[in-house]
Amino acid sequence: MTLPRQWRVPFSDVRLDEGDRAAVMAVLESNWLTMGPRIQEFEEAFATALGGGVSAVAVSNATAALHLSLAALGVGPGDEVICPALTFVATANAARYVGATPVLADICSEDEWNIDPADVERRITPRTKAIIVVHYGGYPVRMDEILNIARRHGLVVVEDASHGPLSEWRGRKLGTIGDAGCFSFFGNKNMTTGEGGMVVTARADVAERLRLMRSHGMTSNSYARFRGHAFGYDVVAIGYNFRMDEMRAALGISQLRKLTSVNLRRSLLVERYRHAMREALPTVGVPFGDWEGPYAFHIFPVLLPGGYGDRADLMQRLADAGIQTSVHYTPIHWFADFTFLKAELPITDGLADRILTLPLYPSMAEQDIALVVDTLRDFL
Repeated sequence: MTLPRQWRVPFSDVRLDEGDRAAVMAVLESNWLTMGPRIQEFEEAFATALGGGVSAVAVSNATAALHLSLAALGVGPGDEVICPALTFVATANAARYVGATPVLADICSEDEWNIDPADVERRITPRTKAIIVVHYGGYPVRMDEILNIARRHGLVVVEDASHGPLSEWRGRKLGTIGDAGCFSFFGNKNMTTGEGGMVVTARADVAERLRLMRSHGMTSNSYARFRGHAFGYDVVAIGYNFRMDEMRAALGISQLRKLTSVNLRRSLLVERYRHAMREALPTVGVPFGDWEGPYAFHIFPVLLPGGYGDRADLMQRLADAGIQTSVHYTPIHWFADFTFLKAELPITDGLADRILTLPLYPSMAEQDIALVVDTLRDFL
């Protein structure tokens, strides 16, 4: 059996503490593992952390969160959903799950890798029903412009805030600004439940539909029946099995308590990275390089110089030196199953093959950053 590579600096490094383990063990010892009281506790704590005024609905993952958000907002066959091309494939797939067509929009610039509101407006047609914005890296989209466009055209707005738990835009937490906000708790996120996600919304009607649809459209769940609060159920809407379990909710509660300090640590590491990059690699671009708000700083992507050759070869050489890197992201329309989405996306297409995402995680030391930057400088 081949052992996994031992990285000197891995791309991410998830470290669970005794509090995390104790939270999960308490669930195992309770003998109630499926959706129950810890789900409700997690939902309430998450809504509170976002400033209140919203309902939070825990789901199995962020892809399910996006899917359910569009379905609960009435997006369906024949509709169009505008989203950025520079995102994870789940963002565009969510539109396809409800029978709608994703319409790809460009990013703002080589310095701002969020969806361009002006390009969003150019792509609106009579079939457009929704806009999905992605807060890339936890840096906020220009939500004032997006909301104005949505109001003028009668569109709903879904925020993909998977990178941005506790990030803010003008004093408001990301995910609480549009009609629904979606979060990911995947293993490499700022807070993790292994797999898991959350939808938040200030609209009571949407929250009610989300709760129904995540569990087969049933009017009561197993825990309510176990406690004697219900003796049966009706099925009143089409639904799915997108539930979260109690172990993940317990881990989420524990992780949420540490999220503010985790985000602060990430912000300090990004500050060190930015300084090191300016000193050692001034020809390498750093998007959002002077953004200093209360952000989640989920990833640290850089832009290789124009005309740079083989990125895959560079990533392999970095790997051989013990440094793991990634790419955020391959544009949606570059994938074989999305070639039907033909669009002029000059900024995205012009930079996508130069994106390189460097390691970033709370337990990184300053010498790790120095090693990454110095090694990248040597290879460039």
